[in-house]
Amino acid sequence: MRTRRTTRLVRAGTLAIGGDAPVSIQSMTTVPIEDVEASISQIRELKSHGAELVRVALRNIEAAEGLKRVLSQVDVPLCADIHFNHRIALAAIEAGVHKIRINPGNIRSSQGVRDVVMAARDHGIPIRVGVNGGSLDKKKYPDVTPENLIASAMEHVSILEENDFYDIVVSMKSSEIGQMLEANVMFSEQRDYPLHIGLTEAGYGLACTVQSSVALGHLLLRGIGDTMRVSMTGDPVRELPVARTILEAVGDRVPVIRIVSCPTCGRTDPSLDILEIARKVEDHLSDRYRKSLEKKGGHITVAVMGCEVNGPGEARHADVGVAGGRGGSMILFARGEVIKKIDKERVIPELDVEVKKLIDESWP
Repeated sequence: MRTRRTTRLVRAGTLAIGGDAPVSIQSMTTVPIEDVEASISQIRELKSHGAELVRVALRNIEAAEGLKRVLSQVDVPLCADIHFNHRIALAAIEAGVHKIRINPGNIRSSQGVRDVVMAARDHGIPIRVGVNGGSLDKKKYPDVTPENLIASAMEHVSILEENDFYDIVVSMKSSEIGQMLEANVMFSEQRDYPLHIGLTEAGYGLACTVQSSVALGHLLLRGIGDTMRVSMTGDPVRELPVARTILEAVGDRVPVIRIVSCPTCGRTDPSLDILEIARKVEDHLSDRYRKSLEKKGGHITVAVMGCEVNGPGEARHADVGVAGGRGGSMILFARGEVIKKIDKERVIPELDVEVKKLIDESWP
C-alpha cells in the first residue's frame, strides 16, 4: 500500500495544495489575458472539464487590469505566471490573484524580491518556483541533470527562505522522463515543500498521453506530487481527461461513473459491437446521472463485456453490467448475479432501470 509523502500545506484561494489535500489538477490558458472575454470563456471551460487551478501568463503590467476583470467573472483559483519584472507580480497580487509563479533569481533586484514576498505574505498568496530543463542558467548549469534541476530550484527557494517566506510550491520539469523523475524523487527526500509535477514539452495526442501517464503515474504511485498538469500542445481542455484518468488509475480519485469493458475476442458474437455499446452506455449514464452522483458523493461501476465468460464472472466487481450472448442477445447482471437475457437494442433502458435502482437504494 503506497503512502503519500507528507508536505507543507499551502492555499491558493479555495484550493488546498499539499498536506493531506487531494492531488489537484491544473491547466493553463492559451489566450492573452488582455483578451478578457476569451480568457473568461476558456477558464470556465477548463473548470467545467476538471481544472481546479488555472495559470495565466502576464507579459506586462497592463495585463494586470485584464486579470482583475477576469478574476471578477470566474470562480476557480488563478495563478499568474510572471518572469523577470517584480512589478508585474505586485500588480497581479493587487488585482487579487490567488497564486503567483516566479523565479526569484530572475528578478535582479533584491528589494524587488522582498517587495513581492511582503505582498504575497500580506495577501496570503503562495509562490510557485518553477524550473524547466530548458530554462536553466547555462553558465551555472551547462547540462540538464537531476542534480542541476534541484540546485537551480533550491537557489530560488533559498531566496524566498532568506526573506522568511515558506508558502512555496516547487516544480522541476524536463522533457526527459528519467531526469524529471529522479529530480522530483531526490527533492522529495530533502524538503517538504509541495511539488507541482508534470512533463514539459510532452507533445500532443497519444505520445503526450502515454509519456505523461508513465511519468506522473510513477511519481504518484511513490506518493510524490501534490498538484499536477498534463502539458499538451493544442486545446488545453484535452489535458484534463488525461490528468483525471491518471489520478483514477493510481487510486487517488474514484470515477463517478466507471465503465469497464473487455477487449473482445473470438467468443464475442459478430452481431455485437461492444465498443459502440460501451460508448452509448457511458454517454447515456453520464448525461443522466453524473451530476446527481457528484452531489451525493456516489460512484458506480458498469461493465460492458463481450461474452458470458467475461461477464458476470470476470466483471463480478461491477455494480451492474451486460455480457454478450448469441444472436444479438445479451445477459443483464448486477453484482455478479445474472438477472435476465435481453435484446441488444434494450441495453440502455434495461441498464438505466438497474442503475436508477442502485442509486436510489445506495444514495437516497
